Amino acid sequence: MVQIKRRRREAKTNYRRRIKLLKSGLSRLIVRKSNKNILIQVAVYNKDGDSIVLNINSKRLNEFGWEGHSNIPTAYLTGLLFSKELKIKNKELSSEKLILDIGLYRPTKNSVIFAALKGVLDGGIEVLNNISFDENRLQAKSISEYANKIFNENPEKYQKYFSSYISKNIDVKQLDKIFEQVKQKLSG
Repeated sequence: MVQIKRRRREAKTNYRRRIKLLKSGLSRLIVRKSNKNILIQVAVYNKDGDSIVLNINSKRLNEFGWEGHSNIPTAYLTGLLFSKELKIKNKELSSEKLILDIGLYRPTKNSVIFAALKGVLDGGIEVLNNISFDENRLQAKSISEYANKIFNENPEKYQKYFSSYISKNIDVKQLDKIFEQVKQKLSG
C-alpha cells in the first residue's frame, strides 16, 4: 500500500512539480499570495531542507508610501522591492538564474503571481519564464479608472468598494500616480 505524504494529504505540496523544479539545479523564486499580502522568497535546495535566503512581504511597501492589498500593483511593487533587496543582500545569487515556484496555484495569465514575477524581472533579476503582462493593470490605471467611473455613477457603491482605501485616506482615483511615485522610490 502506498502511503501518501502528509504535506500532499494537506494539499500543501505537489511533489511531482517540486522534483522537477529541484532537478533544474536552480534556486527557486517562490511567490505566494494571501487575502492581504504577497510573499516572495528565494529558496536554495539543501538535502537537510531548503534554506530561505531572502523573504519579502508586501507589508514592507508601507515604508515607501504604498498601502497595498493583495492585488496586481502591490505584487509588482513587491517584486521590485524583492529584486532591490536581493541585489543588496546577496550579490552572488542576484546574478544567477532563478526558476519560478508557484506552488499549487494554477498559472493564469495576468495573475497576481505573474505580476510579482514581472516586478522581479523589471528589477533586473533573471528568472526562467515566458510571460507577457498588460502594463495598464500593473500600474494601477485600471483601478483608478474604475474608481473614477464608480465615483461619478454611484458614490455609495464607491464608498463600499473602496472603504479600506478611504479609511487610510488614500485617494483611489489617484492610485496610478501614487504607484508611479512608489515605483520611482524603489527604482532609484
